[in-house]
Amino acid sequence: MSDYQLRQFQWADVPAISAIYSHYVTHTAITFDTEVPGEEAIAEKYAGLKKLGHPLIIAELDGQPVGYAYASFYRPRAAYRFTCEDSIYLHPDAKGRGIGKALLTELLLQSRAFGFKQMIAVITADTANSIAIHEKFGFRHVGRYEAVGYKFDRWHDIVHLQLGL
Repeated sequence: MSDYQLRQFQWADVPAISAIYSHYVTHTAITFDTEVPGEEAIAEKYAGLKKLGHPLIIAELDGQPVGYAYASFYRPRAAYRFTCEDSIYLHPDAKGRGIGKALLTELLLQSRAFGFKQMIAVITADTANSIAIHEKFGFRHVGRYEAVGYKFDRWHDIVHLQLGL
């Protein structure tokens, strides 16, 4: 097994990021998107994040992107400018290799360097592995919203976790 490496986002990553995200839209309630966004929509989103200078990290294994993480404003209003929300997605075959932990570690470092003061994780409540990794990093539960997302013929709760940076 080859070692993975973390690096900054490049435009050539858009197809791989799109494919990874597509899996989660199609097969899970980890995201509440119900339709897969095209590569153009992903590129537009990342162009906005890149323009803002927000952390955009790619995990690469054998020369191929197998995961990504980013942090961006929790909400668009100016008073939230020091609070970010994190997002981490891994190719299903890349799970269990420590890549998620490495991405979150680097994301926290880059978010602090950017000037964010708080990080919020918004996680589907039955996603135990995502909740657990955030707890290991010191995130604490600050809220739960019940039955706010409807996907795959059932209602899903979300939890909010928070970490001071």
